[in-house]
Formats: sequence, structure tokens, C-alpha cells
Amino acid sequence: MSGIHHVTAISGSAHRNLDFYVRSLGLRFVKKTVNFDDPGTYHLYYGDEAGHPGTILTFFPWEHAGPGRAGVGLTDETRFRVPAGSIDFWARRLAEKGVAHDAVAERFGEPVLAFADPDGMRLALAGVTGAETEAGWARDDIPADHAIRGFHGVTLAIETAAATGAVLTDVFGFSEAGRDGALIRFRGSEAAGGIVDIRQVEGGARGAMGRGAVHHVAFRAADDAAQAEMARKLGARHGLQVTEQKDRQYFRSVYFREPGGVIFEIATDVPGFTVDEPLATLGQDLKLPRFLEARRGELEKILLPLETA
Repeated sequence: MSGIHHVTAISGSAHRNLDFYVRSLGLRFVKKTVNFDDPGTYHLYYGDEAGHPGTILTFFPWEHAGPGRAGVGLTDETRFRVPAGSIDFWARRLAEKGVAHDAVAERFGEPVLAFADPDGMRLALAGVTGAETEAGWARDDIPADHAIRGFHGVTLAIETAAATGAVLTDVFGFSEAGRDGALIRFRGSEAAGGIVDIRQVEGGARGAMGRGAVHHVAFRAADDAAQAEMARKLGARHGLQVTEQKDRQYFRSVYFREPGGVIFEIATDVPGFTVDEPLATLGQDLKLPRFLEARRGELEKILLPLETA
């Protein structure tokens, strides 16, 4: 299935991040683990009930990170999908939560409500006809009829769109689906995470990593074989260098920088988030990979407790 697997961003306070995405947006807290490359820092995962590919938003909460800067070579916006009739509900809810938002705009024939999280990460909700038939993770104060259904897609700020578009179509199975103003839309599947928009910004200032910036966008591969074939195409047809595979416990990943400068990942759909804890209690306990279990006591002293209920 062609689409986004997950999006990973940088935040400040882990507590504030969890409060916003769980208690304001109503996502499920799917996994509490650590940054495998910087284990003194949390890696927090949010998604639908099971953290299916296409619903997963993850964060590296670096308390002392400086603010990121939007610009060319970064993800400009991360959008969630909700039923088309739910935009008014979300405009009221954001106002009640003290979250400033733009006026509802129309893009590609869909209503879009844009806003930002507490660290300045650019977000939006897109009203999608037919999303009401999809499952959502509901809370007492967010009825299932209005709950977020996973990703709608992302918008990339790219200086020249052609080479990035070639990777999306040739390697990831997307196809160009239309244009709306400065946006070029590429569509994979009709499921969650099936859209990538490119905003071509010729001569624009480069963006910078930091708090509120998306670190990378991960695309789906069914398994290791599919991932290896995508990596082969990237090298043979596009001249792009791909990292060795890394085991991320819940998926296996390779990384590369696409021609426009955005960091892309290819992540396997397997094994998923129930590999180390049952579905009913996802996100409740700190989960560590085997190579870090010997350091559990040390890490639990470093990491501040998080109230996940």
C-alpha cells in the first residue's frame, strides 16, 4: 500500500507534548520508549488504537532544543483526516482549548483547518468525505463521529519539485493527482497517509531543524523485501544513497535525503506496536529494546515520569 508510515518531529517538553496530542487532539498514546540513538531522551508515539501505519506521529522531546525555522527542505505542514462534517466541531474544540487557528480554507475541494502545536509545529485537519466510515480513537470529550482518522498527508517545501516528484512516483507508487495554486498533489492509496503535497518555493530560505520542526517523513514498505527493492531503485535510478537497515523494534528502517533536502525513511509495516505489550495497555509502560534493558534503572532515573492516563 502506497503511503506514509509515520512522521517524526522535534518537541520541547514531553509533558506538554503528551497533553496536547492526547488530551486536545485525542490521539492514542501508543508507545513510550526512548530515542535509540540518544536513550536519555524519550521517543513518544501517538496514533489510532493500534498505531497502524498511516496514523503514527512520533516525537523526540528535547527540552532544551531551540526553535526550528520553517523553510525549504523541510516538511511545511502535517495534516490529519477527519470526517468532512467534523471541521466545525474541531474549530470549536481548538478555541475551547485556547489553540489559535486559521479560518477554514478550501484545498483541492476539501475544507482545511490549520493551526500549530505548542512548539510551533504546523498542523491541519482536512475534512474528508467518506472518513466517517473509518474507525477513530475516541475520548469521552471527542465522540467517535468526530475523532481523527490518521494522517491526511504532509506538505513539503521544495525548491524544485520535479526530482522529489520522481521519487514519490517511481519508488513509492504515488501519482500526480492535481494542482491547487502553489501546491502539487501526489496521491498513493486512498487510506490514511496517502497524500504528499509539494509547495514549490524557488529561491526560498532554507529551513532549520529545531523545536516544532518535522525531522523526517517515513513511507510504508510491506516487509524487508519491499524495502530493499525501494532502496535499490533509489540508488540505481535516482543516484541516492540509502543507509543500512536499522531495527527500530516496531518496524525496520532505512533513511535517505530526497533531492529537495527532506529526510525520508522507508519503514516496514511489520512487526507493529503489539510486539512488546498487548493492545489494551499500549503506551502505559516504558518499553526498551533488548540492547538497552541493562540500563533500565539508569534511564528511569533520567527520564521524568509521564502521566499517561
